[in-house]
Amino acid sequence: MAPVRYHEGMFPPDGRLDWPRLVPLIGPASAAVARYDGMLSGVPNPRILLAPLSRREAERSSRIEGTQATIGEVLEFEARGKASSPARRDDILEVIQYRMAMKHAADMLNELPLSQRVIRDSHRVLLSRGRGRYRSPGAYRRNRNFIGPAGCSIEEATFIPVGADKLLDAMAAWERYMHQDHPDRLVQLAILHAEFEALHPFHDGNGRMGRMLVPLFMWQMGLIRQPAFFISPYMEANREAYYEGLLSVSRDDDWTGWCRFFLNAVRIQAEDDLVRAQAILDLHEEMKSRVPDVARTRYAVEVLDWMFERPIFSSVQLARETALSAPTARRILRRLCDADILHEAVPGRGRRPGIFVFPSLMRVAEGGEPMNPEEPDR
Repeated sequence: MAPVRYHEGMFPPDGRLDWPRLVPLIGPASAAVARYDGMLSGVPNPRILLAPLSRREAERSSRIEGTQATIGEVLEFEARGKASSPARRDDILEVIQYRMAMKHAADMLNELPLSQRVIRDSHRVLLSRGRGRYRSPGAYRRNRNFIGPAGCSIEEATFIPVGADKLLDAMAAWERYMHQDHPDRLVQLAILHAEFEALHPFHDGNGRMGRMLVPLFMWQMGLIRQPAFFISPYMEANREAYYEGLLSVSRDDDWTGWCRFFLNAVRIQAEDDLVRAQAILDLHEEMKSRVPDVARTRYAVEVLDWMFERPIFSSVQLARETALSAPTARRILRRLCDADILHEAVPGRGRRPGIFVFPSLMRVAEGGEPMNPEEPDR
């Protein structure tokens, strides 16, 4: 079958959208986002909730591209600085760099509007370590690329993006569209995401950057009060439908079908993250009543909040990143292990620090994926 080619001259599609098919999905998606955002805004320290969810987002977005590292492996790498193999180390670095790129973009948006400059600079951070460091971080591609099975020729490709000679004009049109008024911001975001993926402006990292765009745009447009919306778990769990939806835009001019898929994804992911965030909050409240009695230190709540950001860590990390001395940190960790709040996954020996796991939080953070029994007809 011949490759699908970029839909030249067909962007933006606003005049061709079938709004009667979109309107029934817009309200539920917007309401779900508002409930999720409202829950976060009512929490005194949302960082406690967002750290596990943001790590999960980084891992799932990278997994869509073939990265195999788990959240546990990433946390263990951060604790020990070692990976089981060079290939696994590169996988882990891709997940870590995703979070760093997201933070970099959010910092830039405190001073600048969302733009090509922000996208390119965040891409530079995304690819600054790991496999992508040789793939022109922060620079648009200057030659044709194509998407397909590993090792395939261009004739065997699934999709051929816009040519490099037309890429700069196409990205300029994409940026202009991002700042136009629109009847609905979530529909606008669906179109922006699909167009970015179709343009495929970088040599590597396009999928991750396109998914990073989702919370950045939602934050910029006031749909959420901080750049914390995590679309990738849904997209990873429904990968075939995700890729088919993107492909149908160029192949069939089916922007409406893609927008319906995206709106449904936003609703289901918002509902899932609301439940997951509430579970994390409930666990934090439970531990706030247990940990002080077990740890018997005035630093108990500080240690607890720190563990919620790093559910796998070393004893050295705890002492270095809190106000605790090394002996006090070891004493608290032993008490938490004796109470079955923590588990010592790797015992410390000599100069090698012990590695500790917060299993209750890991179960919540790595739990099942959002299912989609109500996928709308395309």
